[in-house]
Amino acid sequence: MSFIETEASIRHEIVDGKEVPVIVPKCEVTLTNTLTNVEYNSDAEALADIQDPNSNTKAEHVRRDVHLTVASFDLGAKTNIF
Repeated sequence: MSFIETEASIRHEIVDGKEVPVIVPKCEVTLTNTLTNVEYNSDAEALADIQDPNSNTKAEHVRRDVHLTVASFDLGAKTNIF
């Protein structure tokens, strides 16, 4: 079960006197136990499994797959960021 860690957004900041876009991608995370193939619903759920004395799960058994989706925006000559 994957979960969204950050939502996509674009904001503008002033850098060296120029307004530039700052892009935050949508970040979708899937945490999987490599021993059992169980997918966790959150970092907290994976950590609880690692810390459970009745579980054989160690931190190195949790795989973190990250899928980033970046919003499209115009990078044409009119953006004047270079």
